[in-house]
Amino acid sequence: MVNYRNGRINEEIKKEVSNTIQNKIKDPRKSAMVSVTKVDTTKDLTYTKVYVSIFGSEASKKETIQALKSSTGLMRKEIGAHVKLRHVPQVLIEVDETIEKAIHLEGIFNQIKAKEKIDGESVSDEDIDDEDMNEEDISNEDSDEN
Repeated sequence: MVNYRNGRINEEIKKEVSNTIQNKIKDPRKSAMVSVTKVDTTKDLTYTKVYVSIFGSEASKKETIQALKSSTGLMRKEIGAHVKLRHVPQVLIEVDETIEKAIHLEGIFNQIKAKEKIDGESVSDEDIDDEDMNEEDISNEDSDEN
């Protein structure tokens, strides 16, 4: 029952924060391509982590994150006004890089397919050694598990 309630609260907060980011934040540092991918609220409603995905250059992403973090008070005010909760959680902004990771993995898969076509043979899981992965891929896998 608690998980169901928490899921509903997360969805309502996600809708409200999305609306606030798109329509109410007028900061010129904010990129036009910002989407809220996930919201996690603690059980006691003290904090809510808002995961955002930002499309653009690294400089644009950093500026957008600064703009969003400086607008957390407005987000909290809007959540309090439109979502009926006894306590309005403090908003924490986190960058969600799953889209970038998915694009990176898709590129790796495309390279494997291209190599497969050139060699004329299929590559199985046994043929791919851990040595083929570079250190960045291994560190990304380790951070995903945590």
